[in-house]
Amino acid sequence: MAFCSNCGSDVQGKFCAKCGTPVGPAQAAQPGPAGDRYTPPPGGAPGPAPAASAGLEENVACALCYLLGVLTGVLFLVLEPYNKNKTVRFHAFQSIFLWLATVVVWIVLGIIVPFSLYFVIGTLFPLATLVLWVMLMYKAYNKERWVLPVIGPLAEKQA
Repeated sequence: MAFCSNCGSDVQGKFCAKCGTPVGPAQAAQPGPAGDRYTPPPGGAPGPAPAASAGLEENVACALCYLLGVLTGVLFLVLEPYNKNKTVRFHAFQSIFLWLATVVVWIVLGIIVPFSLYFVIGTLFPLATLVLWVMLMYKAYNKERWVLPVIGPLAEKQA
């Protein structure tokens, strides 16, 4: 059972019900010999609670920018802690530009390529896009900055 470091009362959750002080693992202590009072840790009062994580790690956020193309790209440009990170912004913009370029190329191929070749290109293009998508997520997760030709420099300017 945990005890409040401020008032010494029993704590059932993360906050003391009596005084409202947050109680974390570093602040919780085992009851003393009497079993009813707070026993301070050796060396005095406990230190400050560890800082809470701000969310995802940078490499995970960068990889997730590519997950759903334009949707996750825009999402990470809007979310508060990530829209200030230059690396996450680069990957978000590159994801958006890649998705737009893929859609444009797919439409152009549908218009220009004759029907007899469309089966071959219609199989190879999605496969190449899938490989590129997986590689971008892999490189972003491993904290590598893989700048694609044409759209990569545009993404760097926007970031």
